Amino acid sequence: MSSAGVDAGPSRSAGNSLVGDIWVNFKRWTRKAIRNPTVVFLELFMAVFSLLMFTAVFGDVGTLAIERAGFEGVGYLPFVLPAAVVPVSMSSSLSSGLGLVEDLQSGMFEKVTVSPMRWTAVFAGKAAAELFRLVCYVFVIFGLGLAMGATVATGLVGLFGIALVCVLFALWYMALSNAVAVATRDEETLDAVGNLLLFPLLFLSSAFLPASSLPESVQVVATVNPVTYGVDAIRALVLGRDVLTVVEVTAFGGVYDTLVPALAVLCALDVVFGAVSVWLMGRATGSEVA
Repeated sequence: MSSAGVDAGPSRSAGNSLVGDIWVNFKRWTRKAIRNPTVVFLELFMAVFSLLMFTAVFGDVGTLAIERAGFEGVGYLPFVLPAAVVPVSMSSSLSSGLGLVEDLQSGMFEKVTVSPMRWTAVFAGKAAAELFRLVCYVFVIFGLGLAMGATVATGLVGLFGIALVCVLFALWYMALSNAVAVATRDEETLDAVGNLLLFPLLFLSSAFLPASSLPESVQVVATVNPVTYGVDAIRALVLGRDVLTVVEVTAFGGVYDTLVPALAVLCALDVVFGAVSVWLMGRATGSEVA
């Protein structure tokens, strides 16, 4: 088929609305997660286990470290609570790429490509289902944290803000995992890339200790590490104060001195990685249709 076949996508879907196509794909990926609850359980278990482990093992030491960094009166539990949410955001985003690899290997991707459906709606519906699952994780983890004695200084509004930050953080990593999935079409390669990035990004950030208390070399990495901005944005909403130390911002006041620059960084990452992912998926769609 000529290149005109690629442009025929929108005309093939003329009878379907974009929202309808997104909804169809949202239901498909949600049902797929329900039918395979093992992945959901493992992702949630790892987040809960991480929260319990770090508070139990590093509680006293962590409290002393954050007090020396200027967080007087802040317990280690509310400080480290964001560190339990960000890894599950990353692992959940990685599973997005793994699901795409499965579609590519099974031939489902090609079937969707030639169906009367916008391929952008396929991506959007898939992402919406995975982000919805992530938001559920966030509320479960924070529910556990509240039950353990943590508090969210910004209240219910802040809790929904935390969910939004997690979505913005997950989007760039989800786009990256989908881009790698389309480029490699190999589950083992994608899994290796995801795990290779997960732990260095997590530990070379402000996830477990304030960035100001880290060695200078680690602080340099933390400054350009997306995890730092995701964790600090969530932490600012939990503690109700400015916690960003890798960049000094004083123009907005209070918690917004952390939120504004952190969200700006996350949105920029979403745009860049999202554009790359959509471009690669567009090329894959065009080659399959052609």
